[in-house]
Amino acid sequence: MSRRPQAVELPPLGGFDRTQGHLSRQLTQSLREAIRAGSLKPGDLLPSSRQLASSLGIARGTVLEAYEQLIAEGFLDSQARAGTRVASALSRSQPPGGSDSQRQAANTAPASLPASAAAFAKVAEQFKAHPPIPFAVSVPVGPTAPDETWRRLGNRIRAKGPGAPSGYDDPQGVGTLRAAVAEYVRRSRSVRCRAEQVIITTGTQQGLYLACQVLLGATDKVWVEDPAYWGITKILESTGHPERMVRVPVDEEGIDVRAGIALAKDARAAFVTPSHQYPLGMVMSMGRRDALGMWAQKNKAWIIEDDYDSELRYAGYPFPSLQGFAPDQVVYLGTFSKILFPSLRLGYAIVPDALVPAFCGARLLMDRHTPTADQHVLSAFINEGHLDRHIRRIRSVYADRRSELIGMLNRWIPQDLGWLQPSDQGMHLVLWLAHGMDDTLLASHAMEAGVVVRAVSPMYSEGRGRPGLLLGLGGFSNAQIEAAVRRLAGLIKMMGKTGHKPAHG
Repeated sequence: MSRRPQAVELPPLGGFDRTQGHLSRQLTQSLREAIRAGSLKPGDLLPSSRQLASSLGIARGTVLEAYEQLIAEGFLDSQARAGTRVASALSRSQPPGGSDSQRQAANTAPASLPASAAAFAKVAEQFKAHPPIPFAVSVPVGPTAPDETWRRLGNRIRAKGPGAPSGYDDPQGVGTLRAAVAEYVRRSRSVRCRAEQVIITTGTQQGLYLACQVLLGATDKVWVEDPAYWGITKILESTGHPERMVRVPVDEEGIDVRAGIALAKDARAAFVTPSHQYPLGMVMSMGRRDALGMWAQKNKAWIIEDDYDSELRYAGYPFPSLQGFAPDQVVYLGTFSKILFPSLRLGYAIVPDALVPAFCGARLLMDRHTPTADQHVLSAFINEGHLDRHIRRIRSVYADRRSELIGMLNRWIPQDLGWLQPSDQGMHLVLWLAHGMDDTLLASHAMEAGVVVRAVSPMYSEGRGRPGLLLGLGGFSNAQIEAAVRRLAGLIKMMGKTGHKPAHG
């Protein structure tokens, strides 16, 4: 009579935390890890459920439950009268040869990644959210935050109103909000559209991504301002075809259309910020607007208009949109994140009728639709007149903050080391730095000193960068702003004294 095979001696399985409960799950995980580590090998016979329960001081049912789970997962095999073994099939999934530690290392080595993965990781680092300290852009506190009205509307609409939880919704957005947006941009920005052309997005960044997905083929060239918003340059760089991005210089009249034609006459599209160039702040002149429209019409190209900061002009009325002059050629992008609060994540794309199905399809593959509750709240906020009142209030607040900041910068920073770019609108200022200063290094040292600024030079194409700092107005008090200016001025003066390198420590 043959003897029953001897069960293997189990490796230490670690202590069980009885206070956490779920002992069968803890045992399952311990056995699973022992098999993966090679401590238990394919074909090894495990103790019977009764033996293992006795040795561990736990109920037999707990062991049976763990065994059954691992059998279902394919880690164990069990046959009548043959006991429970580590599944033999696992041996075919392990690399041949080598020690247990080598096989384990091979199994845990990361898979290879395309170059775009490194680019995405770099984007995550560059776009990391700044703390709410001067000079972070759009920090809605105090008088720049939405008032109590937003909270009241939210409570009313989310509880039992149209914003209550429901099923999937239209990828184009809530109908009442699309109608409210169409009316708002018609009277405030001279945009010519109907609600059917509005697509609610999670902000301008998503609108830019959708435009790239829908409008650009694999080899199409595209004009991008130089300097430009990182959001668009990083999208194009991460696609794996950075050579299709043609950086077109910007001067005091905006994008240089003549230079763009010389560089890439046959480009498929142009991404522009005509109402408030990002980051420099100038407005595109009427001559340039006409030239851009004529180029697009002649070459059957698209214009993507990022209407950045258009609501916050401090002298006169906001300039009309490009879309109003060429509604069939322009994809118009806007957002409520800046004027309300960034965490709202609500914006819009207004596209020609022929593009609506394609934008909706791309949107479905991206995130289906924007959460609907806040769409209903924003719709009521606009339709009841609260948005217009809010914009008038924050325009006044930011105008005062801007005036105070300009005075402090002029008072504390020597003109030969730093001077302001002329601009009469928006939520930030550009402070140019003396030639040779390292704005990226200065921004890093400023952060260590509790001051948030962005370096301007990385927003240019390679070899064209100028050193400068972008300072957001935010919702900060005059005392906070002056303290931050003085710390920043100290760093700039130190950089000027030490050959344009700030001292450490």
